[in-house]
Amino acid sequence: MPPASPRSGPGKRTPQERTGGDATGGDAGGSEPGPGVAAPVPPSARSAAEDRLVDEIVAGTATAQQRRLYRSMVSTVARLADDRTEVIDLKVADSALAEMADAFRVFRPFRRRRKVTIFGSARTQPDHPAYRCTRELAATMAGADWMVVTGAGPGIMAAGMEGAGRDLSIGVNIRLPLEQSANTFIAQDPKLVEMRYFFTRKLMLMKESDAYVVMPGGFGTLDEGFELLTLLQTGKAEPAPVVMLDVPGGTYWQGWLDFLTEHVEPRGLVSPDDRAFFVVTDDVSEATGELLGFYRNYQSCRWVGDLLVVRLLAGPDRAQLADLNRRFSDIVTGGVIRRSKPLPPERPETDQLELDRLVLRFDRVHYGRLRQLIDALNQLAD
Repeated sequence: MPPASPRSGPGKRTPQERTGGDATGGDAGGSEPGPGVAAPVPPSARSAAEDRLVDEIVAGTATAQQRRLYRSMVSTVARLADDRTEVIDLKVADSALAEMADAFRVFRPFRRRRKVTIFGSARTQPDHPAYRCTRELAATMAGADWMVVTGAGPGIMAAGMEGAGRDLSIGVNIRLPLEQSANTFIAQDPKLVEMRYFFTRKLMLMKESDAYVVMPGGFGTLDEGFELLTLLQTGKAEPAPVVMLDVPGGTYWQGWLDFLTEHVEPRGLVSPDDRAFFVVTDDVSEATGELLGFYRNYQSCRWVGDLLVVRLLAGPDRAQLADLNRRFSDIVTGGVIRRSKPLPPERPETDQLELDRLVLRFDRVHYGRLRQLIDALNQLAD
């Protein structure tokens, strides 16, 4: 995986070098560029050139918002050129963008389909109970018309795709020299994308799904599980159900939960409310009930300015709304939780306009409590 921070040390250029100057002072005045260095392009000329390039690429097919984003990406490439970014860093940026573009293309036809991502070990054998549990869970989710997304390798990933069947499987494989190639249930399928980097792969496995199952696994599985919980805890991912599923009678996830409650929570490093993000179980029926039940009333949410809009199949009545305001006033920074019609920014996008809505000024901090609010809203449908 590439480094998360900028390169430093001998490979880092001085400001003079980045602008064509000589660090020894021979060109410090900036009157002429050094030999072999092009004169800087005036900002106005560059801006016009970038606009023309975007016009040539997208013609009249893009919306205004798409054009702004294409323009921003072109500008980013120009900044890389300004900084004379090293070849190794350009390769990382180029590969990452190309991989994401491929993944966007694969997922695009299925954006409106509910999907569950299953994480787990590539080393789990087909005769292991965890394999059988995964296959059963995936088959149940596929029976409810959900698609199943996995890392496309062997072990737990193959079990998920075997259970779901090829038509309802999407694979995001990682290229490794020894351990992993696409399993037979998704190999050569157009719904398979191959990636070089773990970070782009994790992005797609988490970005595109509506629910998650984490089976017992090694470093990679634990990394994926913790990153997923981090995204939920910080609001970088939309609320979604997460199940840590063990084999019947297994103790893997119970030991993990004991570690959190005995060593992490007492130090104040996570909140007890954060346990709302996940369910630990060794029962496939309970697991599928958690995944499917999360959307029995709650459907989605989005920000409109400083208001969080929560979309529901059925909103609370007056007494239920008063109870919600009493129980969850601690996460509201002003005003109250109230029912609402679609807000003006939602209407041009026809953003689930048929659904009921609650709006609140959520504090953007206590996402565990927000998950508890969603659970309370789902209980209204019971």
